[in-house]
Amino acid sequence: MARDEQLKDRWEKVQKKLSDQFADGEIMELDAIIYLIGVQELGQPHRRFKKDHKLDLMHIAICTLLEPYGYYEFDFFDDDGWPHFKVKEQLPTLKAGEQSVLMKEAIVQYFMEKEYIS
Repeated sequence: MARDEQLKDRWEKVQKKLSDQFADGEIMELDAIIYLIGVQELGQPHRRFKKDHKLDLMHIAICTLLEPYGYYEFDFFDDDGWPHFKVKEQLPTLKAGEQSVLMKEAIVQYFMEKEYIS
């Protein structure tokens, strides 16, 4: 199977499984999945978050997802238990479609490492 086809297949598995688990089967978009990863990484799944915290959660997810690619590195947890990262390397300038592919690839890898999908 070609790399693009494999990514597409794995992305659809992640998307379907998360959608069934968290959205009553309504297909979750990329941003919603990134938000869920942020909540997972914060470790406070039952807490309600304000709008500004939702953006922070997405930032946590993006840093976590791109850490294996060498763009971010975990730095410390603050007094409230929020993880902080430092930039190791600036992200290259990517077109919107390229950004989407990079994030989907990172999300698939994340869930494979967590053994959520195989």
